[in-house]
Amino acid sequence: MSYQEFLNSVKARRTYYGISNEVIVPENVVESIVEQAVKYAPSSFNSQSSRVAVLFGKQHEKLWNIAKEALRKIVPAEAFAQTEAKIDSFKAGYGSVLYFEDQTVIKGLQESFPLYAANFPLWSYQSSGMLQFVVWTALEQAGLGASLQHYNPLIDAEVKKEWNIPESWSLLAQMPFGKPVAQPGEKEFAPIETRMKVYR
Repeated sequence: MSYQEFLNSVKARRTYYGISNEVIVPENVVESIVEQAVKYAPSSFNSQSSRVAVLFGKQHEKLWNIAKEALRKIVPAEAFAQTEAKIDSFKAGYGSVLYFEDQTVIKGLQESFPLYAANFPLWSYQSSGMLQFVVWTALEQAGLGASLQHYNPLIDAEVKKEWNIPESWSLLAQMPFGKPVAQPGEKEFAPIETRMKVYR
């Protein structure tokens, strides 16, 4: 793959809210994408602190039922229909990837390298962000649409209980994916001159 082919994949990645559960990419292919991303995405000090859980079918639906019921407790009744519709749009997909960071690894690095202790949590978030981007882009290249959601910490306790997630795994994001059934709108860009400087 040339650098331009890679950049074309980066450009193609978008947020898809309209997804269905029609299986257009086999589960084992999705598993392979996530597995390779977890293995090869960079991390500070090669800490490999990122953790994931991949949910398909009924397990995926269970996640969004958990989110819906958690939101039902805090969203005013008159506004809940809109919230429910949004959650149901994620539930309509084929699966979800849950992204965690293992706090045991981070604390271990803080103890081993006290000079950088304050930086390790930030670097951990950066590692997870890179992993999320790699998975998101690869899923899109495989033909799936995805979006990145953040219902943590609202759903953390139930998620850990339901899927026996270690207590040290801190939930950072949820990525529902499925067959795209609605195209995202045109993307707008701020002037690049305000975002990038070049010095020669």
